[in-house]
Amino acid sequence: MLTDEERHEIEAEAAQYAYKRAAGPEALKIVQRHRRWVSDQSLKDVAVLLEMTPAELDGVATFYNLIFRKPVGRHVILVCDSVTCWVLGYDSVRDYLSRELGVKPGETTADGRFTLLPMVCLGACDRAPVMMVDDTLYGNLTPQKIDEILAGYRAEETA
Repeated sequence: MLTDEERHEIEAEAAQYAYKRAAGPEALKIVQRHRRWVSDQSLKDVAVLLEMTPAELDGVATFYNLIFRKPVGRHVILVCDSVTCWVLGYDSVRDYLSRELGVKPGETTADGRFTLLPMVCLGACDRAPVMMVDDTLYGNLTPQKIDEILAGYRAEETA
């Protein structure tokens, strides 16, 4: 069941469009911002609000690769695996993150803190290899830089 706050935000977003269904991607992002992912029940509730079938809205959700349909950690780490990043060290960055976090790509750490996901392109070829943690992009990655980045997120959660 959607919260009153979620419902209000989705209705405000839908009011900006001639057809409610056009607000589908943004409505899903609203739910995800509140819950970190979009459950089947949340998707059904949003579909009713936007006068869509759940199947239609699920088609929207699965089209956008940053709509998470499964639970994710508090921080989502997207590692760019585009050609440029691949040539400039994607494998070593991915492997280093996997070792440091103790997970494979697609998995979430046991403490629920981090989810590691490959991403086709983060649009920062000039700073390859790159990763994004939540909404912050980090480039020119090295093991030392990755350690500093992760330490910052770990410290933030213990503060």
